[in-house]
Amino acid sequence: MIDRLQGFFGFSRTPFGRDLAPGMLHRHASHGEAVARIGWCVGEHRIGVITGEVGAGKTVAVRAALAALDPTRHTIIYLPNPTVGVRGIHHQIVAALGARPLTHHATLVPQTVDALAVEQVERGRTPVVVIDEAHLLDHAQLESIRMLTNHDIDSTSPFACLLVGQPTLRRRMKLGVLAALDQRIGLRYAMPPMTSEETGSYLRHHVTLAGRSDPLFSDDAAALIHQTSRGYPRAVNNLAVQALVAAFAADKAIVDESSTRAAVAEVTAE
Repeated sequence: MIDRLQGFFGFSRTPFGRDLAPGMLHRHASHGEAVARIGWCVGEHRIGVITGEVGAGKTVAVRAALAALDPTRHTIIYLPNPTVGVRGIHHQIVAALGARPLTHHATLVPQTVDALAVEQVERGRTPVVVIDEAHLLDHAQLESIRMLTNHDIDSTSPFACLLVGQPTLRRRMKLGVLAALDQRIGLRYAMPPMTSEETGSYLRHHVTLAGRSDPLFSDDAAALIHQTSRGYPRAVNNLAVQALVAAFAADKAIVDESSTRAAVAEVTAE
């Protein structure tokens, strides 16, 4: 099916895929803003909170920002599953820095602090701890992250930390029990959806990457995709692929509004 669809539309690759190199990503306003702010956060060794609705492009922006860092001067520690508990977070950080995590929590915590400091001071590489799905972190885990920044009598931090999650994370930071952590956050950015114009540009960008230089989605189709997706990239991708399939099935050379309505009905069907 995919091969026939590619041949029908003259694609050299499947459009709207997730396997794009950072340099091939669509740079709409919120993506560019997130990348720039993350770069500042890393350079300043601060804690950053990046939030957005599901499919807003948070992880994509973080990936693009990290890809721009000098690998000889930064060590990326990516933690995709925050449900491992306080000990699990410390364990993964120590292991990522090449050490064998100690068994007892009382010794694991200072080992983690030392490992982060050694990576920065002795090896000359800034550790960048990225915690995805950070809205799932509990209070104890969030407090443990703050404690890791207590280095050199609270004057500097040897590492940068990015907490990436859904909007509930931003709201939880305002709770009184997390006031100490909230005061340490140097970056807060809530990623908004794309505008209607950006959604149209996004569609054209991905079609071009797939090997087509001419317009493929009609203006009405693009407007309907934006309205239904609310401008969130992941939803745009899903709708665009389904609209391409509908147009292919109807033997249409252009993805028009009727094909897109069929895609919307398919995607939103219960």
